[in-house]
Amino acid sequence: MARMAGRRTLSAGPVLLAVTFGVFAVAALSPFDPVKAYAGTAGLTASQERLDELRAGLGADRPVVARWWDWLTSALTGDLGTSSVMRQPVADVITGRVGWSALLAACAFTAAVLAGTALGVLAARRPSGPLDRSVTALAYTLEAAPAFWPGLLAIWFFSVRLGVLPAGGLTDAGSDTVTFGQVASHLVLPVLVLAASQFPWFFLYVRQGVAGALAQDPVRGARARGLAERTVLLGHGLRSGMLPVLTLVGSRVPELITGALLVETVFSWPGIAAATVQAATAVDFPLLAALTVLATAAVLAGNLLSDLLYGLADPRVGFDG
Repeated sequence: MARMAGRRTLSAGPVLLAVTFGVFAVAALSPFDPVKAYAGTAGLTASQERLDELRAGLGADRPVVARWWDWLTSALTGDLGTSSVMRQPVADVITGRVGWSALLAACAFTAAVLAGTALGVLAARRPSGPLDRSVTALAYTLEAAPAFWPGLLAIWFFSVRLGVLPAGGLTDAGSDTVTFGQVASHLVLPVLVLAASQFPWFFLYVRQGVAGALAQDPVRGARARGLAERTVLLGHGLRSGMLPVLTLVGSRVPELITGALLVETVFSWPGIAAATVQAATAVDFPLLAALTVLATAAVLAGNLLSDLLYGLADPRVGFDG
């Protein structure tokens, strides 16, 4: 296990280097002008000489490779640079927002896994039954829907029509303090919507895996020996059917990040989403590179976690293969 984790960690270095350079290269080819974005409305009336001075001060007139190398060497020492759009150090931007994004993603991912597993097992127990047909139809509907669509529906129903949950933000309007109760109430809708976007995959995988396991001879033999249905379902069917789901954990991380960006935008959640959108539109090279590295590292860590979980669950899989 340690050897495989070490190999994956070493191979992640070149990937992260390529990703960061790609961010600088793509941003340089973007039609957005970082100088005008930094200057704001003042840039509309500023002279070209003033814009050139500002461009030199920001380092935007230097070649892409030079800007990337300067950022990389500084990042290796812990200095991620200064965000031109946020007007503060990149490390402070990420530190102040990543916790809220992680809270949202962790709660939604946990809810999706638990709900998908429970309903998948129940649906696999009686294939083509009422529960199986209804939940499968819901899963395919949610799978095809972009995350912002159920988000807007949730705001309309729970906030506008019923008025039982807040429509967005982190705290109540006019409140200058962050309390656990306010955060919990504002977290409900974003978690439900983000979990709904991930739920179909876990439900369908569990349903298929458990249904296939229940049709195998060992499970039939267990039933013939008179074992309780709960023991057969959880001890045999769920254990065998959950193996494919473990590989799904890592592969869902990119979709989880993408869905989180949409959900945070819809519900005005103070996470990484707003910073990512502003950095992209303003061509904020340091912030873009740092956020992209963070997302890439999360994807690589998710893939490693799924491989480790699969290896632990199935002894036939070797870690050093």
